[in-house]
Amino acid sequence: MTVLRQRMIEDMQLHGLAVRTQESYALVVSQLARHYGKPPDAINEEEVRQYFLYLMNEKGASRSAQTIALCGIKFFYEHTLKMKWHALDVIRPSKEKKLPVVLSVDEVKRVLSCVRKAPYRVCLTVIYACGLRLQEGIRLQTKAIDGELQILHVYQEKGTRIAACHCRRAVWKC
Repeated sequence: MTVLRQRMIEDMQLHGLAVRTQESYALVVSQLARHYGKPPDAINEEEVRQYFLYLMNEKGASRSAQTIALCGIKFFYEHTLKMKWHALDVIRPSKEKKLPVVLSVDEVKRVLSCVRKAPYRVCLTVIYACGLRLQEGIRLQTKAIDGELQILHVYQEKGTRIAACHCRRAVWKC
């Protein structure tokens, strides 16, 4: 691991970024360096600008991939290298205009009925009913359930924020 990469990881830890975010940001900076065949601290502002044009126009990267690249590269240059580049403030991935896929109640029941093992079915039902992220649902523990108030407490969701979900009785019928 290079000194520069180690420094970026330490900076991300100090900023309290999640481990997966750190991995994603480090990856996009290494992809930028590989694209130009030189270390990221030797890449100039115009090259970064051209790289984002490449991601958008030639590679056809999704909006989310472009956003992660922008955030990771911006973090690297602004926090690790202490460089403020105007180009990074101008770059904005275009918004995707597509409707989310929403399953009907019958479709959800059909999908969940295909899950044979009860613990998995319960976990997926809670994740769906409460709108949790996958990792939030996987990390749930029994003590997070408040049966009297019918509230599910979610801890450590994307950082240190704490959330609560009002659970409907339908969630617990499996």
